[in-house]
Amino acid sequence: MPKRVLSGRVTSDKMDKTVTVLVDRRVMHPLYKKFIRRSKKYAAHDEANLCKVGDTVRIEECRPISKRKTWLVVERNGEALAANAEGAAA
Repeated sequence: MPKRVLSGRVTSDKMDKTVTVLVDRRVMHPLYKKFIRRSKKYAAHDEANLCKVGDTVRIEECRPISKRKTWLVVERNGEALAANAEGAAA
C-alpha cells in the first residue's frame, strides 16, 4: 500500500527534530456544492532541524515515532532532504 504524501506550510519549528505543518485542502459542501477550505496541523519529523517557519514542505506517512508524530518531512522548498535521499539509496 502506498504511503500518503501531503503538502503544507511549516507553522512552528520550536521543537527539537519536529515541525508543525499546516495542510490546507478544499472539499465540496454536500448540500450547497460550494468549495470550503479545511485545514489540519500535523507533527512531522525533521531529523536535521532544517525546516523553518514559512517553508513549503512535503510530508510522508511513516511508522509512529512518538504519540503524535507519524509523518516524516521528505521535501523542503522543492528539493529533497539529504537524509531521505541516502535512506532511499540504501
